[in-house]
Amino acid sequence: MPETQTYWDKAGLGELWLRTCAHTGRVFFPPRAPPEPTGLTIGAPLELTFEKPGRLRESADSSDRRRDRRSERTWEWGRLRGRSSGRRKPRRRCAYAPKEKLSMPQVEPTTRNPDKGYVALLGWSLNAVEALDRFDRRYVVVAPEWAEEYCVDHDIPYVPWNFERLNDRSMEIAETLRNEGVDVAIPLFEETVEWAGAINSVLLDNPRLYGQAMLLRDKALMKRRAQLGGIRVGIFEEAHDRDDVIRFLKRVNQTLLKLDGDPNDPIHLKAFDKAGCLGHRVIRTPDEIDMIPEEEFPVLMESHLDGWEFAVEAWVHNGKIKFLNISEYVTLGYSVFVPATPELERYRPQITAQIEKLIKTFDIEFGFVHPEYFVTSDGEMYFGEVAYRPPGFKVFELLERAYGFNAYHGLVLAFDPKTTEEEIDAFFPREVVDASGVAGCFGVYPRRRVVSDLEIPEETEDDDYYESHDLSTPLEETVTKRTAFGTHWGLVYFFGDDPYRMRDLLKKQEELDFYV
Repeated sequence: MPETQTYWDKAGLGELWLRTCAHTGRVFFPPRAPPEPTGLTIGAPLELTFEKPGRLRESADSSDRRRDRRSERTWEWGRLRGRSSGRRKPRRRCAYAPKEKLSMPQVEPTTRNPDKGYVALLGWSLNAVEALDRFDRRYVVVAPEWAEEYCVDHDIPYVPWNFERLNDRSMEIAETLRNEGVDVAIPLFEETVEWAGAINSVLLDNPRLYGQAMLLRDKALMKRRAQLGGIRVGIFEEAHDRDDVIRFLKRVNQTLLKLDGDPNDPIHLKAFDKAGCLGHRVIRTPDEIDMIPEEEFPVLMESHLDGWEFAVEAWVHNGKIKFLNISEYVTLGYSVFVPATPELERYRPQITAQIEKLIKTFDIEFGFVHPEYFVTSDGEMYFGEVAYRPPGFKVFELLERAYGFNAYHGLVLAFDPKTTEEEIDAFFPREVVDASGVAGCFGVYPRRRVVSDLEIPEETEDDDYYESHDLSTPLEETVTKRTAFGTHWGLVYFFGDDPYRMRDLLKKQEELDFYV
């Protein structure tokens, strides 16, 4: 199913922004129409011309007619960005899953370049598929069987595969892709990193790629390899039960010369092979250890690192960094924005040196790395972890909003063995200076235990930096208690000029209720 989207009308500019399918060119709308529609009519032709894929601009006549009707509207498709004096804007509600469609011109298919690489996307991401559909590389999607219907309906090249199945038939997918002529496999999610390593070891005839994928997947192996490469890391150990966690908590605080009665320095527990904040716990007292379920073991234990945590997105080709973005966390697990503030960007030379050391340590010749680091007040860099797949929190989409380039296209260029140096150098913009603004997002998690409706706070909706959201109405009234850092219910997107104002705005969202 297509992702739930938010729609709005930039009335002052005469623009209509709608979600479209890159494969069919059809427009997706929310399923519910107004009782007496005075604007758009479902099923009726609309005079539209393409500006770029996914964005449509109304013709001048249609724009004039719609602007004349603005004062009579009592119902909106999303949010009216134009200000009308003396009239309060309706409060935003959820955007619903699209069903009805408007008739419109078909998108011309992209011409594929047979001299360039043939890539396989491992995992299902509609944004990635739409990006590849507008790119010149041949591609095939390797995804679970539940994606088959959508792929068939929209003529998306597709190979079904169950990534959770590990048995003596696991080699079949590599042989299938090799027989198909695929050059390289690209992991889209943490769970497909090992599969990509195994498949690429066959496609590229390089057995070491599977071992490299294991290093980039297992946090304990990852830390040890980083240590061997001279990268600074905190204290870490594996834990197989709660007693191991208790011993580690005591040893860490003994090392820090804590006296009886002093508050413990926290330790962090992380799953070996999960993405982002999933399975991440902060432990300060032995009582909190008793709350860890048995099924979460074994886990990785780490000492707490004081410092400024940030993330990096680096595209690598022939062992060299082609584009390096620094993503600034406002609150871990809640909010991020790009590019970072000048305060963090001033560390770019040191950060670049650390990423170059990371690439050398892990023998990375191509692809994409997403590491997390800590920088202390005296400028020391500590390694947190690294992923070999696109980041969460829609950072690729934020980069496109800020810089204008499609990060998924860059991902393909970095993985494709047939990409030339000149091609990838010409693709990426200059870091920071070529950004048109600052793009950020906030992950919403209900602050109440019982909720019944989605309601965007007025101070969020009225802010000039606010753009859209992908939140949906709650399916259940009782909110599940958040474990560890948990998983957000959706994202709210912002864009503006000032990184400091963006940081303060994202922090402010933590105090607001989006679900009531």
